[in-house]
Amino acid sequence: MEVVVNAATSVDGKLSTRERRQVRISGDADFDRVDRLRAAADAVLVGVGTVLADDPHLGVKAEQRRVERLRNGRPANPARVVADSRARTPPDATCLNDDAETYLLVSAAASDDRLARLREAGATVIEAGNSRVDLPAAFDELAAAGVDRLLAEGGGELIYSLFEAGLVDELSVFVGSLVIGGRDAPTLADGEGFVEEFPALELVSVERVDDGVVLEYRVE
Repeated sequence: MEVVVNAATSVDGKLSTRERRQVRISGDADFDRVDRLRAAADAVLVGVGTVLADDPHLGVKAEQRRVERLRNGRPANPARVVADSRARTPPDATCLNDDAETYLLVSAAASDDRLARLREAGATVIEAGNSRVDLPAAFDELAAAGVDRLLAEGGGELIYSLFEAGLVDELSVFVGSLVIGGRDAPTLADGEGFVEEFPALELVSVERVDDGVVLEYRVE
């Protein structure tokens, strides 16, 4: 399975403010680029923190792209995947509507009651790991379910975990022309951080989009 990470950051590498409040970092041209990435993916992955903060839909916005997917024998929208160790996703979350299939990646720490409510809301539950989701094992199950290209959209804790597990094949970052600041503001890759054996990236392309740049990397 190919894993592509996409994110938008400020010049200082922040995803949002220290209050975890979403900031408009990019513009319409970059939103369209992200829509193209979603249309090319079999599934879109976010962490539960993103679900709780933003309640995203994670679907393809352009009708023509949804139609094209249907013509190619694919669902109109990619599947939604939420990394949610303790099953904190609300049963009424937008990502659980009928627009696409939704997989919840949980650990053995998730309560049976929460899992029952989420299954009732339409989620397909994949359990992997004890206290935290075992991402490689969960991804094996996603691949077995037909997910060949997975687009990961954050947040920072999830992106760090993907790099830590050696699962990232490509990284795409829009860098907007603003400074957010704040030592407690989330960054592109949060978590414990690397002190050695840093993930090595190969810069593939640089493109000006809106009032910023898109940096495309291949992970070596």
